[in-house]
Amino acid sequence: MLKSLAVCLALFAAPALAAPQVGEKAPDFEAKATSGAPIRLADMNGRKIVLEWTNDGCPFVRKHYETGNMQKTQRAAKAKGAAWITIISSAPGKQGYLTADEADALTAKRDAAPDYVILDPSGEIGRLYGAKTTPHIFVVDEEGVLRYAGAIDDKPSANHATVEGAKNYVLAALDDLSAGRAVATPVTNPYGCSVKYAD
Repeated sequence: MLKSLAVCLALFAAPALAAPQVGEKAPDFEAKATSGAPIRLADMNGRKIVLEWTNDGCPFVRKHYETGNMQKTQRAAKAKGAAWITIISSAPGKQGYLTADEADALTAKRDAAPDYVILDPSGEIGRLYGAKTTPHIFVVDEEGVLRYAGAIDDKPSANHATVEGAKNYVLAALDDLSAGRAVATPVTNPYGCSVKYAD
């Protein structure tokens, strides 16, 4: 377990990627969801959007899914009117890489609730956002402006028990936006495993 954590761990580290700035327009992208549906971020203006980077082999991701925390966050976000997009930027041959069928089966097995799952094996979308870890989460407002970037919560651990009592930054950001307030904590350090980009 410790060895897998050591291999996977990237609490605050990542390749030097140019990340979009909170308060600026979220980078637009076009992709096809695993369902076959075409997705363009700009076409979703008028709705809050959550982007979640994931890798099912990562112990930090597993903590949030095995405890049901990520699924609960997804459903709560959708209840607040947000669209949830899960993105897999693992390259072929790297940890977390999945085909569309495998990704859909994993979503069903997890009882997860994203609106869309996008495969990004080239890493183009991940690098566009400067996604560093799995999980790494971004919240975009109805005008297409990036309002939150960082961790799901304030407990940077793979220990399942740390879900209890954690501050969920994603839901807090959505609450602030729904209330017409500035996001109180707009940027945090993402924690988890490094995104397994193509070499």
